[in-house]
Amino acid sequence: MKLISTLLFYLSVVVSTAFAQELPHLKESAFKGGEKLKYKLRYGFISAATGTLTVEDTKDGTGNPSFHLYAAGKTAGAFAIYTVRNEYNSYINSKTFLPYYYTENIREGGYRRNDKVRFNQATNTVVGNKGTFNSKVDQTFDLLSSYYFARNLDLSTVKPGESFKLTYFLNDEIATLGIQYIGIEKIKTELGTLECLKFSPEIKPGRIFKKNSKLYLWVTNDGNRIPVKANVDILIGSVTLELLEASGLKYKLGQRASYSK
Repeated sequence: MKLISTLLFYLSVVVSTAFAQELPHLKESAFKGGEKLKYKLRYGFISAATGTLTVEDTKDGTGNPSFHLYAAGKTAGAFAIYTVRNEYNSYINSKTFLPYYYTENIREGGYRRNDKVRFNQATNTVVGNKGTFNSKVDQTFDLLSSYYFARNLDLSTVKPGESFKLTYFLNDEIATLGIQYIGIEKIKTELGTLECLKFSPEIKPGRIFKKNSKLYLWVTNDGNRIPVKANVDILIGSVTLELLEASGLKYKLGQRASYSK
């Protein structure tokens, strides 16, 4: 059952880093307080897990406007026998979309992990469970904030075949993930047929993924830029992540904005 927890972790990282690069961000956010997204993870035709993402308006310690980002995931269906209950919180500046505080509460079977992370973007340092880490870039994210920052990137000059990288802090380590932009594609979803931006994030073959496995991610080419589907082949079968519900969106789902491609 370690397979499911590993896939949940990997796909959550992928969704969080879909646009992966230090590019100029939009002046106005693609999301707002009150947004709520619900996802399901399927192993073949079997429901394996569910996830929820929410946004709330808040303020930081000095009174500056901020967003509180929250994510929760748990196993479901036939996989509920192996309990996974994970929660993540990230607090980001509402103008730069950079994180200043992050927590995660991981419960996977008998495994437990509780992290509290502080970001100092001015000094490019991150303070985690195992001390202070120095980042080599000006923008370092946690698992959750990277996803929301990515939704606000200016992608007007991005061309098919180009690749990007984003730096994030996870499990007391600073790392990067590369993603290739494929192009625009219309796909059928639980919420209708949507025009999407298609990406292929890097994966490492090994105990779960095949040597030639490809991971694909589809993100709405509208004002919201939300991931609606991800799919990857594994050693036995395939895993798919799909959007089930979306409420409190800043734009109507499918409604194009000035920054749509």
